[in-house]
Amino acid sequence: MASRRGFGTLRRLPSKRWQATYVGPDLARHTAPHTFFAKVDAEAWLAKEWALVNGDDWVAPKRRAELAQRLAPPTFEEYARQWLVDRSLKPRTREGYEHLLRRYLEPEFGDLLVSDLTPALVRRWWAGLSADHPTVNARAYALLRAILATAVTDELLASNPCRVRAASNPPTKKEIRPATLAELDVLVQQMPDQLRALVLLCAWCALRVGEVLELRRRDLDLNRGVVKVTRAVSWVRGQPIVGTPKSAAGTREVSVPPHIVPALERHLEKHVRSGADALLFPSMRDHQRHLQPTVLHTAWRKARAAAGREDLRIHDLRHTGATMAAMTGATLAELQARLGHSTVAAALRYQHAAQGRDAEIAAKLSELARPPQE
Repeated sequence: MASRRGFGTLRRLPSKRWQATYVGPDLARHTAPHTFFAKVDAEAWLAKEWALVNGDDWVAPKRRAELAQRLAPPTFEEYARQWLVDRSLKPRTREGYEHLLRRYLEPEFGDLLVSDLTPALVRRWWAGLSADHPTVNARAYALLRAILATAVTDELLASNPCRVRAASNPPTKKEIRPATLAELDVLVQQMPDQLRALVLLCAWCALRVGEVLELRRRDLDLNRGVVKVTRAVSWVRGQPIVGTPKSAAGTREVSVPPHIVPALERHLEKHVRSGADALLFPSMRDHQRHLQPTVLHTAWRKARAAAGREDLRIHDLRHTGATMAAMTGATLAELQARLGHSTVAAALRYQHAAQGRDAEIAAKLSELARPPQE
């Protein structure tokens, strides 16, 4: 049933609620964005629309609702999700951020308006986090601070409410003890034959595991004695994702120590298919697929147990290689280039290894002071 009026039409729906419509200045029929429980409320809406139609600022009701929604202050969940969309992130990083949002931030702040977040709310959330996971807590706090820093730039907040001192600094990691040469020999020998060259490349060339697992035949130039690093593989939700190395500096050529060249030649001959795109370390079942991390880590745990180094992670082989490079006297800039670090500071951590050469340096200084022999 519809009732006509001087302006607009009211219609009572089977639900007993009232619907209001009218023909606007654009000669199109426009319907109220919602129905009304009482007829008087529907009439009131039409009266407001009549006033707008007779003014200079009429906008179609649907368009007006869209603009209002767009201009409404966002909730933290809405803003944080858009913050992620707007950023160019590596798949593994994006997955990590999504987990932190879902697990740590949205349950606490998701329904709140960004503009309502205060230092007290952030401090209360931080104090309530479990002390059993300090590193994850620090990462969650750092993500929250980064999101809200952008909110300050967008003028949704006057200042960043993340003010807990040092909360984004993860606890100091325990010092990594590099593998000795004897331990490294055991590790290599205890790995499956098709993975021994992987240990050599991680240790002696200080490559990241993701970089090594994406190496293909064309990337290993043993005539020149270099390995070309231009890609890396990471695993996201159980699937391999191939992308660029960790940073721009990660794209590099690394010189291969000559003593491991014969082992790499043997690996190419025995375990790598022909063709430039053949993976150096493919899946055990399918040579066109990447080696799964679970397979690698299962073999690694057995090898490190045999070497008596239960503390040694496979990523620590890179630390071992960097430490050995520092012990040769490599400068910070040389370490930075070899390791693919974006900053000298990242390579600085390996310089402590060179401190053990202090006596050797002192002896060489004395050689400089000796008079030349006639």
